[in-house]
Amino acid sequence: MSLDKRSVVALSASAALVVSLWVSEGYTDKAIIPVQGDKPTYGFGMTFRADGTPVQMGDKTNPIEAIQRSLNHIQKDEAGIKKCVTVPLSQVEYDLMVDFAYQYGVPALCKSTMVKKANKGDYKGSCAGYLQYKKVSGYDCSTPGNKRCWGVWQRSVDRYHICMESQ
Repeated sequence: MSLDKRSVVALSASAALVVSLWVSEGYTDKAIIPVQGDKPTYGFGMTFRADGTPVQMGDKTNPIEAIQRSLNHIQKDEAGIKKCVTVPLSQVEYDLMVDFAYQYGVPALCKSTMVKKANKGDYKGSCAGYLQYKKVSGYDCSTPGNKRCWGVWQRSVDRYHICMESQ
């Protein structure tokens, strides 16, 4: 089913995306290393403190601060996305790009196959780009039976399927 596409300027992250992102990231009030080889995170996957310095092991947050910082993070990501995506997107495609940018950063999204293909009008090729993101610290998370970072790969697969269903 093809969904209506709109200029990215007219789009904003949906409530469904925010809830889904928080579920995917999970919440923790103290800094953890979510995947072997990853950076310390807290709240809903935040890797930086409010002052811009990296989260360190031993750092703590609370639910209210984590929600506020996550929403601010999403808004900043959206501003960056709107600078590099030049074609109309459906709400689903836009939400997936916001979700990806939250996990990997806006610079990674803007250089990605997802944006390059979408900007050329190849929306299915854009969806396939999500499957390229399967490594953490050089380790292939798509390796069957791995428990090290399977969630990273599964999130990429989920993005791909959701994107393809929207075409």
